[in-house]
Amino acid sequence: MRSPAGELAIESVEVIDETAISEKEAELAGFDSTEALMRELDSRNGTLYRIAFHLAGPDSRIALREQTELSTADLGALSDRLERMDRRGAWTLRTLRLIDQRPSTRAADLAAEIGSEKLPFKARMRKLKELGLTQSLEVGYRLSPRGKAFLEHLAVRSTDKR
Repeated sequence: MRSPAGELAIESVEVIDETAISEKEAELAGFDSTEALMRELDSRNGTLYRIAFHLAGPDSRIALREQTELSTADLGALSDRLERMDRRGAWTLRTLRLIDQRPSTRAADLAAEIGSEKLPFKARMRKLKELGLTQSLEVGYRLSPRGKAFLEHLAVRSTDKR
C-alpha cells in the first residue's frame, strides 16, 4: 500500500473490541487518550480492526519514473498498456502531450481542455503515474523523465516511418 512515507506492507488485520485498545495504541493513532479515541469511535458504526504494518521501502514509482533507458520490451509493454487503456476512447497520448506542453497546469484546466470532467481526468492521471510516465506536482503534473523518453521514442518512430 502506498503512503506519503513510502510503500507499506500489511502484516496482519484482526477484528478487535474497543476494550482491547491500549493507551499507547490510541496515542499512536493520533489521539491524546483512549477516552478521546472512544469518543470518536462512538460517533461511527461498523467493525473495528487492528492493522499492523511496516514500511517496506520507498514508493517504487519514483525509481520507475527516472528510468529513461527504455528497451524494446519496455517500449512495447508501455505501448500495449496505453493501447488497452485507450479501448474506450483514445486519451493517453493526447494527455501525455498536453502535460508536456503545459506542465504545472491545474487538473481542472487540463480536463476542460480535453473535454473531460476533473475527477475522471484525475483517475486517468493516476493510471499514467502508475506507469511512471507522469509526476504529480503541488499544482498540476509534469512528464517524468520516463514519460519524456517514451514520447521522444514515439516522435522518432513517427519520423522514421515518413
